[in-house]
Amino acid sequence: MMDYVTLNNGVKMPKLGFGVFQIPDLVESEKIVTEALKAGYRLIDTAPGYLNEEAVGKSIAKSGIPREEIFVTTKLWLQDAGYEATKKAFQRQLDKLGLDYLDLYLIHVPFNDYYGSWRAMEELYKEGKIRAIGVSNFSEDRLVDLIVNNEIKPAINQIEIHPLRQQRRALEVMEEYGVQPEAWAPFAEGNGNIFQNEILKEIAEKYGKSPAQVILRWQLQRDTVVIPKSANVDRMKQNIDVFDFELSKEDMDEIKLLETGFKIIDHLTADIAKSFNEVRYPEK
Repeated sequence: MMDYVTLNNGVKMPKLGFGVFQIPDLVESEKIVTEALKAGYRLIDTAPGYLNEEAVGKSIAKSGIPREEIFVTTKLWLQDAGYEATKKAFQRQLDKLGLDYLDLYLIHVPFNDYYGSWRAMEELYKEGKIRAIGVSNFSEDRLVDLIVNNEIKPAINQIEIHPLRQQRRALEVMEEYGVQPEAWAPFAEGNGNIFQNEILKEIAEKYGKSPAQVILRWQLQRDTVVIPKSANVDRMKQNIDVFDFELSKEDMDEIKLLETGFKIIDHLTADIAKSFNEVRYPEK
């Protein structure tokens, strides 16, 4: 079972996918993505910084699943920002993945010349090399500024969303402008002892589910695309088994109480801007 969202350009996207962050070993990555595809995942999310684009491509090629049934996302890192650099980076990444086109290409962070990158991405989109283009980690002001000053609006803004950081205002802005929210770190990377939270445990017990499944169901019912990651096959299967129950309004209201404002990363700080601009990933 799978639910889908329709992006602002009419492209259908699975509502729940598999993230491959923090799995840099290529052999391990290929094995894990292969298991995810076997488990039923059809949205795979990678990036140059995850150091596993090649492994994702190999898993897809060996899966026997028709290419059109797999929704592949990767991202542009800021070392490749700018019009010409983006064009080169896109082709390099496409080659690493072994694909003829991408389903979704995102600007990973709102730093460096991302306006030049966006112009290049608009052209690649018009050429049919990308089915949808979007951004990641864009604050409300930068997202709206990009929208009003360009021809094509982002289809996605992938941001940190979890019960401890619910991003209500960001979701309101995205809804107003027709941008689909997508959640990274849906479990807050285990911070705040989230899997032992009493509210989540009580709700989970009521449905015969786990706290992790309740969190994912909460994300889905907020109309958010979500990309959990697990190297454990059993948890991987558990994470996709969230389409056979629905949280009540009372459950959703209870989860609202878990908001603390905790941030894994605050992209609006000078330290983050400086440190991210110093990060370089291999081009080959």
